[in-house]
Amino acid sequence: MSTVSKAAIWLGALAVAGGVGFAGAAAAQTVPKNWSYEIKDGKRVPKGERVTNADGSWREETRQGKCITIKEKSPAGEYKETRRCD
Repeated sequence: MSTVSKAAIWLGALAVAGGVGFAGAAAAQTVPKNWSYEIKDGKRVPKGERVTNADGSWREETRQGKCITIKEKSPAGEYKETRRCD
């Protein structure tokens, strides 16, 4: 084999190995703690404790340090967000 073809084979092998390593590192990443959701089974899931009612309304409480953020949505679609710090 010529020197050029050996170099091409090595460069190709390094490119494939690097691509596989990069893909594995990207899949192992997690969502930062300050984001409002987690990723479970490839889907975004809110971090707060959300309670959904049969009429479509919901209430979610999220704690950040000493503060609690309460998010509510009525069956009519009205959204309300309240923040309380103790």
